[in-house]
Amino acid sequence: MLKDLISDDTLQIETGRLRLRWPRASDAAAITKFASLAEVANMTAMIPHPYPVGAAEAFIMKARSENAEGCGLTLAILQKARAQSFVGVVGARLEATGIAELGYALSPAFWGKGLATEAARAFVGAVFRLTSCVSIRARVRVDNASSRRVLEKIGFAFVDRGFDFLPARGSNFLCDHLELARGRWLSPWKSGEKHLPPMSGQRTAERS
Repeated sequence: MLKDLISDDTLQIETGRLRLRWPRASDAAAITKFASLAEVANMTAMIPHPYPVGAAEAFIMKARSENAEGCGLTLAILQKARAQSFVGVVGARLEATGIAELGYALSPAFWGKGLATEAARAFVGAVFRLTSCVSIRARVRVDNASSRRVLEKIGFAFVDRGFDFLPARGSNFLCDHLELARGRWLSPWKSGEKHLPPMSGQRTAERS
């Protein structure tokens, strides 16, 4: 889906405070630092705890491979101030059905500053702009109210609640399921809201 739109790692998305780009080998230490924390891993489906040696390097290689193949998009989140400090990661797996699933994780050092909302809004805009994706879905554990608020702020609507198997947790957990349809995302754009941050290094789906 993305393969013809993003041919290399020149893609960058900028917001007021953030820069989103492909993850690099040099990010491994920063990813390990926050992914090793129980308070981060326990709210995710895919980050194991304890975090194994070499897991960050494997994650980066997989993310870059999927970016290049076009079956997904994973970007590192950096704060433009503070010497490009590493904030976290955001990604989506793109299915042939036209539905993507959003996931993200931020270092606790950056929680409560609105950066997750800023990054997720920019990333979701990029996915809709760069692909023909019809909707983006997300799931959050019911005890992760802050993550649900992030999704609601950028337009996700509650769909239902159910038990999901979270592979890295090895069990089923009660999760809220939320979704943002393309039409809902387009609504504020049509009314004139500046919806998309500057992007470089890609062509839009409409122009490809």
